Amino acid sequence: MTAAPLPQIIPCVDIQSGRAVRLYEGDPDRETVYFESPLEAARHWVRLGAGLIHLVDLDAATRRGQNREVIRRITAELEVPVEVGGGIRDRAAAEELLQAGVERVVIGTAAVKSPELVQDLIAAHSSERVVVSLDARGLEVATHGWAEGSGVSVAELTPTLAEAGLETLIFTDVTRDGTLKGLNRELMRQVRQLWTNTLIVGGGVANLDDVRLLAEEGIHGAIVGRAIYEGTLPYPVTGL
Repeated sequence: MTAAPLPQIIPCVDIQSGRAVRLYEGDPDRETVYFESPLEAARHWVRLGAGLIHLVDLDAATRRGQNREVIRRITAELEVPVEVGGGIRDRAAAEELLQAGVERVVIGTAAVKSPELVQDLIAAHSSERVVVSLDARGLEVATHGWAEGSGVSVAELTPTLAEAGLETLIFTDVTRDGTLKGLNRELMRQVRQLWTNTLIVGGGVANLDDVRLLAEEGIHGAIVGRAIYEGTLPYPVTGL
């Protein structure tokens, strides 16, 4: 019997004020700086075997600024694909990143406010280059850098996203992100039932127990930050 593939662990590099940080519960004022240079952070994970790097422009997400030049440099210098989220609110911003060499753009708040944007981008660039990230408290989607509740549930959005042609969904449990509290199994199970295409999750991944949970629930992977920066989850994960 062939063993099931390991869930993909995708290192996350969150960029705030030009540095690689992690936030506690998404609060931009509760940061831990892990690398002064986001490029060095990304290179570190690639040296350890990462096949994909997830970048988040926190300043763009919270409208405090943007880190586009840093992202362009990382994209140009890494030998592995990069996906980018944070503050991508319209087609022009998405296409600017795609033209700069970003492999996939991650649409967050805009997917809630303007679902047609997702459909338009997929039609223009294919489902391989467009990802939607739903950040939520429970099953209520949070928007604008997690600062606001949208009043919209994941259950309401997933059919619309599927109809738009979306393949890959990222779901983040805001209440556990950056906390090392572990994944909420019941919430992960609910989201897995709501989204039957490729599902990547985040929020609270702490150790190998969480990777086992992903495998048991049929979730394809996780975006991980603090656990691999602080070593509570060995990286790369080579077995369970």
